[in-house]
Amino acid sequence: MTIQAHLVELERKHKTLENELHEALVHLSTDDLQIVELKRRKLMVKDQIERLKQSGDTLH
Repeated sequence: MTIQAHLVELERKHKTLENELHEALVHLSTDDLQIVELKRRKLMVKDQIERLKQSGDTLH
């Protein structure tokens, strides 16, 4: 998988987590731990995106 393809996949995953988090926050019955987990996963993906972008910049 190319860096660009991997980056696109991570950005898609980040958007999906963002949507899941939004839905969880809208529904008051959502467990706080589930919200924390979604936020953690979203941040991890964002960090991966940033690292990949930085590594791509060093290759050019």
